Amino acid sequence: MKTIIHVNQAVIRRNRKTGQREPVLTVKTYKSNRYATEVVIYDAQGVEVARVVYRPDKPLSCGAVCWVETQNQVALV
Repeated sequence: MKTIIHVNQAVIRRNRKTGQREPVLTVKTYKSNRYATEVVIYDAQGVEVARVVYRPDKPLSCGAVCWVETQNQVALV
């Protein structure tokens, strides 16, 4: 089943403006929409391969509040 992880920039801006911490990540399938502040991506064996993180209270040094983390090799296409 295809899964899409959507980062909602409007919610990021609204959270920044109001101080709230609404989830900014939407995990979409043809069946449902689920909301989160952190999403872990697993391979077929159940091993974590990547993580999408939203941390407005502890941004990266560049100022990013939402990013993808992985220990795996990444190819640019």
